[in-house]
This record gives sequence, C-alpha cells and structure tokens, in this order.
Amino acid sequence: MRCNRGLWLLVKQLEKLITMHYISFVLLCFPAAYRPGEACAAGRSSDTLLLCRACGHELAVGTDIHFVPSRLALSSRNDTQLGGRRVNVQLFENPHGHRFEVITFRNADVRQHWPADKRFSWFPGYAWTVATCPRCNTHLGWGFQPINWPDTITKTRFEESEHTFLALITHQLLREDFASSLLVTPKSFVS
Repeated sequence: MRCNRGLWLLVKQLEKLITMHYISFVLLCFPAAYRPGEACAAGRSSDTLLLCRACGHELAVGTDIHFVPSRLALSSRNDTQLGGRRVNVQLFENPHGHRFEVITFRNADVRQHWPADKRFSWFPGYAWTVATCPRCNTHLGWGFQPINWPDTITKTRFEESEHTFLALITHQLLREDFASSLLVTPKSFVS
C-alpha cells in the first residue's frame, strides 16, 4: 500500500510540473487568453517586450526571434503566437535528462559565460555557453557560436555576427504586457 501511495505522490508531482510548464508557455505565448480586451491591439506585434521572469529585466523584443532548426530537437511546434507572430518552440534534453523548451533569438540582453563548450551541443556545428540574466544571474538559456571559433570571444563579436544565436528557455521569459496586467492598483490610489 505504501508503494502505491509513493507512486501516486510522484504522479501528482509530475502533474504539477507539467502544469507549471504549460502555464508558463501559455502566459508567454497566449496573453490574450487573460486579457481579451487587448488581444488584437494594433501595432504591438513587433515590439513585444520579453522580460526575465525572475527579476523583470528587459531581455529582447519579438523582432529578435530568429528560428534556428535543429535535427536534435525531441519535438518542435510552430503553432504558437507571440505578439501576432508565429514562433517555433523546440524541446531539447541535456545529458542529465533535464528537458528544456527553447525559442531561438538573434539578439538578447544576456550575460554569457565563456569559454564555449563543444560537447553535447543541441545544434551541430555550434559550441555553447551558458546565458544568464545580467541583473539577477538567473539561468535563461544558452548562446551558440560556430564550433571553429575560439572558445572565448568578445560580447561585441558575438552580438555583431550573423553566425551566432541564443536559445532561451520559455518558462524563464515573461511578456511585458502580461506582467503589467498582474499589477494591481490599490483602490485608495484610483481616482
């Protein structure tokens, strides 16, 4: 009986984890589900601002998204919308069995931690570095650079190259317009 209860608790924890990832994904990609009055606001598709979920630091805008496909992705879906734009989300698994859903970006305001590692890259031909939030140091994803580059490069060289990109974890990102909808003004401040 104890074994069945332990299994039941494990299933419940997995359900919570899956629900958390699903909610994070929905909040990132479908804020209109929570703000129907502003779902079709004109002129907002290209300037959708993405923030660090942990501290609110401004990381990127919707126009910085740049799809880089990988044959090593466990799955890929191209049916989500971020600011009126279709976004491809890829699922990867690291050697430790941890899974991450990522969106690839051309640019984002992150701190990268060189030297680059050439092993276990999700994108063949690319070395990777860890990318963190420059304000709170939360792990946000990874930066990818050509494998034949030096292990350590300058931030400027990375940002200016057309051969580099970032893969940011979806549940570490938050849309600014959704974050703003969470702020509540106390009744005493409302005129």
